[in-house]
Amino acid sequence: MSGISKELASRIAHFARFPQTGVSLRQMVEFGQNPSQGTLLRAAQFLHDELPIRLAHRVVELDSLPENLNQMPSVLRVKRMYIDSFNELINFPKVSERIREAVKEATVLSNIERRHLPGNHPNPACQELPRNSSSHWIPSIQHRYHYEVQPTDLPVEVSEYNRSFVQTLEKIKRRHDPVVTTLAQGVVEYKQRMKTQRIDSQVQHFLDRFYLSRIGIRMLIGQQIELNQSQHQPDYVGVICTHTKVEEVVQEAIDNARFICGDYYMLMNVPGIELHCPRDLEFMYVPSHLHHMVFELLKNSLRAVVELYGDEAEHYPTIKVVVAEGNEDITIKVSDEGGGIPRSAMEQVWTYMYTTAQTPMLDPEFDKSDFKAPLAGFGYGLPLSRLYARYFGGDLKLISMEGYGTDAYLHLSRLSDNEEPLA
Repeated sequence: MSGISKELASRIAHFARFPQTGVSLRQMVEFGQNPSQGTLLRAAQFLHDELPIRLAHRVVELDSLPENLNQMPSVLRVKRMYIDSFNELINFPKVSERIREAVKEATVLSNIERRHLPGNHPNPACQELPRNSSSHWIPSIQHRYHYEVQPTDLPVEVSEYNRSFVQTLEKIKRRHDPVVTTLAQGVVEYKQRMKTQRIDSQVQHFLDRFYLSRIGIRMLIGQQIELNQSQHQPDYVGVICTHTKVEEVVQEAIDNARFICGDYYMLMNVPGIELHCPRDLEFMYVPSHLHHMVFELLKNSLRAVVELYGDEAEHYPTIKVVVAEGNEDITIKVSDEGGGIPRSAMEQVWTYMYTTAQTPMLDPEFDKSDFKAPLAGFGYGLPLSRLYARYFGGDLKLISMEGYGTDAYLHLSRLSDNEEPLA
């Protein structure tokens, strides 16, 4: 690895040899309900061990990309972000022996005292993702992520340590805000260097693994930051809502997508969107993830309809959103009459940087909120949305009728014991 000391390169290689540890949605919720400072410290210890491993895996993979890609200026900037965060974490002070012993004594260990915590199940989406030969899987991490610590009088250093660690996580999260667009710029540089309009399957699989890992890292960091906040929203455990109201989230995505469409095309008459959803439908999920995925699907449908009928049309066919509740999945279908996609182009819609819209310059502020997006242009909406769905065991599929329209099926797993997929 160029540009860093031999000692740091050696430590990165060492951490990259360790397997990553998966966490399920239900484990995060069970762990995060009314956590004591001691429980939060246990979680901080887990992240202090786990995050450098995940970051190291990505640094090694970035370094081992084809030379034409791993030397692109924007790719090198992303690698520098991951190296800096890795270095910051491994140099963060370890918990003192005094604190460790105090927390250990307060940790609930007996089967009688210990809260029942769910085990993990393989994430069905993982089997579809290509993985390199260095990938590893851990069947259960109960003994690493879940430690219930009684709310006894612990040394004041425990809460001080938690605050300091959260500040470090917030700094890392801010540093990584522009990763998606910076790496996307690296792909643009690569395509220009190679004089090609497409990326090959090796690069596509790398981007899937990299962005899936990023979702997991930000999920763990975001959860830890929120759990340490003094104010908590009702029904929320960190960033997870135990009673996500599907109709409310989908309706908000509809309103936002229609506003963006009207603003982008300067329309007085924005295509209508009809929602059919059980009013009382709730489940455990991350509302921001759900909003992002539905918003992206609606943007695509709105753009297809407007561009087929023209921005001066007096009437547009209504886009329909149907939500169905099953035993395993909650499925959201988005149906449009936007002309459809040719069968020969169906596989390309999952390719990063593939878009039928004119691609604008990549704005470094684009990813500031994780989900901010223009109406079209980057070609990242569908592949990233599929990764968000797969992260908690769901999936995203398209069925298109060329000459008529497209149906998108967003499957959201209700089996919240699914372990996150590890790239």
